[in-house]
Amino acid sequence: MALVLHFVAAAAPDAQAALAILRGRYEDVGADKADIVVALGGDGFMLQTLHNFLSRKKPIYGMNLGSVGFLMNEYSEDDLQTRLAEAESALLHPLRMRASGPNGTTEALAFNEVSLLRQTRQAAKLRILVDDKVRIAELICDGVLVSTPAGSTAYNLSAHGPILPIDADLLALTPISAFRPRRWRGALLPHRARVRFEILEAGKRPVSAVADDLEARDVSMVDVAEDRSIGVTMLFDAGHSLDERILAEQFVD
Repeated sequence: MALVLHFVAAAAPDAQAALAILRGRYEDVGADKADIVVALGGDGFMLQTLHNFLSRKKPIYGMNLGSVGFLMNEYSEDDLQTRLAEAESALLHPLRMRASGPNGTTEALAFNEVSLLRQTRQAAKLRILVDDKVRIAELICDGVLVSTPAGSTAYNLSAHGPILPIDADLLALTPISAFRPRRWRGALLPHRARVRFEILEAGKRPVSAVADDLEARDVSMVDVAEDRSIGVTMLFDAGHSLDERILAEQFVD
């Protein structure tokens, strides 16, 4: 029996053109009736799609019409039903961010990472607690992030953080341009860990907190923890699973 599909696409012209072609070849039954959501775009659009369809609990299969496309499959108009039937799945759990400050409290989910970033020319000063125990009393830096395994090859890798296997049950805590302690390179945390960031001298050294693409500015405290009550399934072509992509990324030139 053929799978019933719903197609969504980024606003870019290439993605919109592909959307029209695929809807001409395969019926689009709408989000409510579909077995699978097919997303056309890049990694940024995939993250948007994960958030937009989280409550519908639909598996999401992406095809790359962006730049990097680490979370996407190769674009092809042919044999889509076969590719979907043979696809390998990966279950992702997001981080939940709770950021507090003078402007109120912001809660958001992140499938890649939660990052804290300095807002001005002055370095940020942060205190880091893990499961209510102070681990770094004062980190002077451009920022710091907590990454999921799925996001470990994104901003986390660019900040020289470790690549995590998708089933590692770990989170990466990675500094961004740490000035003091200069030799601290970050930490691997169990996925159950609760991380709190207290912003020191917040008025003088303002910090923003970003969960995927949602930003809260001028924060004074940020709590981050994985939310295992929420999960979304991504689909990847046979032989090109997310596990394999993350493993292969560790052996690139």
